[in-house]
This record gives sequence, C-alpha cells and structure tokens, in this order.
Amino acid sequence: MIKSKRNKIFSLLLSSALMAGVLAGCTSKEETTSSGGESTETETITFLIDNQTQLDGIEAIIAEFEKKNNIEVEIETRPGGSEGDNIIKTRLATGDMTDLVWNNSGSQLQALNPEQNFVDLSKEPFMETIMDGYKDAVSANGKVFGIPGTPTNAGGWLYNKKVYQELGLSVPKTWEELMANNEKIKEAGKTAVIGTFKDTWTSQVIVLADNYNVLAESSTFAEDFTANKAKISTTPAALRSFEKLEEVFKGSYMNKDFLATGYDAGLKMLADGTGVHYPMITFALANLATNFPDKMEDIGFFPQPNDSADKNGLTVWMPAGIFINKNSEHIDAAKKFLEFYVSQEGTDLYTSKIKPTGPVAIKGITLSDDVYAAVKDMLPYFESENTAPALEFLSPVKGPNLEQITTQVGSGISTAKEGAELYDKDVEKQAKQLGLEGW
Repeated sequence: MIKSKRNKIFSLLLSSALMAGVLAGCTSKEETTSSGGESTETETITFLIDNQTQLDGIEAIIAEFEKKNNIEVEIETRPGGSEGDNIIKTRLATGDMTDLVWNNSGSQLQALNPEQNFVDLSKEPFMETIMDGYKDAVSANGKVFGIPGTPTNAGGWLYNKKVYQELGLSVPKTWEELMANNEKIKEAGKTAVIGTFKDTWTSQVIVLADNYNVLAESSTFAEDFTANKAKISTTPAALRSFEKLEEVFKGSYMNKDFLATGYDAGLKMLADGTGVHYPMITFALANLATNFPDKMEDIGFFPQPNDSADKNGLTVWMPAGIFINKNSEHIDAAKKFLEFYVSQEGTDLYTSKIKPTGPVAIKGITLSDDVYAAVKDMLPYFESENTAPALEFLSPVKGPNLEQITTQVGSGISTAKEGAELYDKDVEKQAKQLGLEGW
C-alpha cells in the first residue's frame, strides 16, 4: 500500500516535470521576455515570391521591418512562368497559400479571382498614397488588392542627349516634331531610329507605348476592347499606333540591317551615339548601366508623342504586386508589412540595393539624386499624374502574335490597316479561349 502510494506520487511528480519542460520549450521557441517581465510572442508571416525576382531590395525592407516589429517574414520561392502560375492557383485552391503573395498585376491577377482569394485593401490608409493608375491594375469590382512590389517601367523613346545637343534638337512634344527630328538625324548620317527586329518583341514597343495617347482620345477604349465593342482597326486612336510604326519604316529612319540587329546591339548603338532614338521599355536602363556605365548621363527619355502637344503623357508598365491571402491567420501583421513597404523608408531601402529604372507608383516619394538621368525625365509625368497603364494592365486581351504582326508592319510587309486587322483576328481567338463576355 505504501509502495503503491509512493509510486503514484512519483508518477505525478514526473508528469509535472514533463509538463514544465514542455511549457519551457514552448516559451523558448515562441516567446521572449522583456526587461519588464512581460512576455511577447514573435509572429511569423510567410511570403511566396517567384525565383526570377531580384530579392536584394525586398530583403533590405524585410530586415529593417523585423528590427522595428516583433514580426518575422519568411520568404518561400516558386518557379516563374506558367509553372509558377499553376503553383499559385493550386496552393490557393487547396488552402496551402502563404500569408503574402507576389504576383503580376493586370490581366494575370484577374486570372486568380482576386475577390475570392485576396484581402481588399481599398480602405487601408496607406493605400491613399498609391497612384490611381497602379490601383487600376490591381483592382476588381471597385476593390483594390495589392501594393507595387518594385518601381515602374515606362514605354517610350530612349535617346542620346549628347547627339541631340550636337544637332541642336529639342525633345519633341508632337509626333510631327519627332519625325522632323528623325529627318535631321538622318541627314547628319546617323541612324534616327534603332530597329532591333531580330528580337521580334522589340518591334511591338511603338504600338504598345502609344496607349496613353489612345486613352487620351478614347477614354473607354480598354473596356470597350475587352467587351468586343471596339476594334483596333476601326478605332482611329488605336489604329494610329500602327500608323506611327508604319511611318517610321516609310521614312527609312531605321538602320538598314534592322531585321538582323538584336536588342544588345541596339543598346550599344544608343550608348555610342551611332543610333539616336530607341523605342523601348525602360527596364533597358539596367542593361545599359551594366554595359555602358560611363554613358548613362547621355541617355534621356521622352514619352511617345501625341499628335497634339497638349495631350502628352506616359504609358507605364506596372510592376508586380504584393497581395495578402484572404485565408491568412496573420492579416494584421501582413498589412503592417505592406504599410512599411510603401513608405519613404521602405522605398529608400529598396532603391539603395536596386537602382530604379522608372519612378515608383507611390505618391509623395522622393527618389535619391543619383537615379538615372532618364528616370528624372519621367518624374514630371508621375508628379502631374499624366500617366496611363499599358493596355495589357487594363485588359486581359492580348493576342499572342502581336510581335510577328508589328514586325510585318515595321518592315513594310503589311500596311498599318492590314496589321491592325490581323491583330483584331488574333485577339478574337484569345478572347474566346478566355471565355470573355461579348465574344
């Protein structure tokens, strides 16, 4: 009897000791004790990013955020491209998604059913600082779901400022003025417009960079185009984009070997001044800075001009966004991270690691004085909000054969009208595959 009682007491003591050990272990993993004796639990939020995204700037923001808050941010990576898109869709469908998600804005976001899967941020105070153009690219049914993960890029014309100065040229405010500049450059024995159609994607830029001008003339074009109420070939403002490409060819302003010249060679022509204009998206500034760092002050930028000087503005390629999983258990912590990310401090941390190739889509942010000269050229358009997203950020309709069609128009094989009609047929196939209403 005494032995049995003794065993029972021993068993109780052992159980208590084990429980104390378990509790002590939990405290060491999840809690820290402040000097005042209060224990605070560290919260962890997870963040899924594709493995093609440059992480230096993001990691700098995370490191400072973690210092200032009792919140840790753990990055998971996924493949890029269609494989990565499928991983996101699968993880959202199975409830296995991280708290934060990095994904493209525009049409690729709409494919993820943002209302069902992501937190509506439209009423968050920090969203008041986000540019309306970016909000348009991450919205559905009046709700806004993301913040910009990087600075923007713009589509327009990179140009050699040194040659402009030598020839006494001014930045054109109209398409007619740009064509007059092309003529003077041609007469001086230089290539007026660098053509790099060996890399066929570059043939699209004149058409795509014209979207601000299209919307300036036809403000509902993106919606009407998506709903099959407007066509490129029968909307004068949209057809004009193809006509501008055709006019460059007809003026013989490109290098004679433009069909055999590639992107890298085009950048070299711009840097050394043998080519003076390069219709391009400004992510090219990073490549220029890597290969021709001593020429960066010679490279400027202007938007694709309108036919009317009082309607000039900038077509912007909106950055990928950061979104909060609607099923996250850490929504408040995730919102706190987004608020810090889009602050001046967050932007400074990012740009201290990665030099921006365009302004940020955040109002009131000051970029450092050492940004590229071409980026400084873009700032006035952002400050006055004379910007519009490229069409692909406003409509899911983009035909797969555009670069082949623009190569044909840009090399005189097809007229502007014929090219626009071909593209209308191209997008029709895609719109039907997407199951869009009106098609």
